[in-house]
This record gives sequence, structure tokens and C-alpha cells, in this order.
Amino acid sequence: MKKIVLASASPRRKEILEQFGLSFEVKQGNIEEKINPEEKPEQIAMSLAFEKAIAVAKNCKKGEIIIAADTIVVKNKILGKPKDSKEAFSMLKFLQDDIHHVITGFAVIEAGTYNKFVSFEKTKVKMKQLTDDAINRYIDTGEVWDKAGSYGIQGKGAALIEWIHGDYFNVVGLPISRIQSIFSEHFNFEFV
Repeated sequence: MKKIVLASASPRRKEILEQFGLSFEVKQGNIEEKINPEEKPEQIAMSLAFEKAIAVAKNCKKGEIIIAADTIVVKNKILGKPKDSKEAFSMLKFLQDDIHHVITGFAVIEAGTYNKFVSFEKTKVKMKQLTDDAINRYIDTGEVWDKAGSYGIQGKGAALIEWIHGDYFNVVGLPISRIQSIFSEHFNFEFV
């Protein structure tokens, strides 16, 4: 099996790959995350994932397989990661009692070759109606930091969610089923 490199410092993406028993190295793809408001959210997520993968691929040996992803939350506009408690509160207030979409763009690149696969996964999420007190209590858990839309479905944030339609792992940050399909079809490798 070829060496796998995860182009992400996200502990959630790392945990997903570990859950499937994959052996991999983590190398962070430091890029300036520029968002073009003219582009569709799906294009933005795929573009950012591809940029991260390319940045890491430059420092990899030929044949190493790089996985990169970028997750965004969308409800009429793109919601990134909160800068402070006030912004986290504003985001959660905006999302509560309504439907939004979580889009993860992902790229799988084989370093030194033309094997490049870029796509996205989109999941519909319905957040419960939340009181201001409930929002503030959730912010106090500290889970809001470094998460698009100010929540993490894999932690205490699961209690904020009424339902999802689509890939749970996509909401966490890595649509593992789609990535496994790419590995199976193009690299003759099965995760399970």
C-alpha cells in the first residue's frame, strides 16, 4: 500500500481515518483561505481542499497519496469558524430552528502523477430551536472553536441537531465513504 498523507491538522479528520485502521502521516497544508463570493459554496470548498492538497504534495515523494478537505456551513451565506464568543452566538442563533447545509470539498492526489480527484459531499442539517441560554451554555463548552458554523456534531453539539439527511461523517469533516470509493476504484485499496 502506498503511503497516505492527511493534509490537515483537524483532530476530527485524523480520528475518522484512525477509526478505519489506516496508517498515515499528518502534514498541514498551510494556505491563505481566500473565498471568492462569485463562486458557489461547492466550488469554494473543492478549491480550498485542492489548494491544501497541492501545497502538501510539493513536499511528498512520488506515489504518496494526499487527502485534503475543507468543510463549510451554508445557510444563505457561508459560515466559517467563529472569531469570538459574540460571533459564535450570532452563528448559532442564525442556524437554530432551521435547515442549513454542510459542504465538504475534498481532494485525493497522488504526488508526482496526474492522478487527482476533487469532489464534494453535501449534507442537509436541521438544528433544533434553541434558547439564548442554551446557545450560551454550548459556547461555554468550548466546542465552538475551530468549527465551521460554531458547532461539532460529534461532540456535545449532537444535542443541538434535530436531524440530518446525508453523510454524518461529512458533517464531522471528512466524507469517508466517498474517499474510500476513490481509493477502491483508482488505487485498488479497500478501507474495510
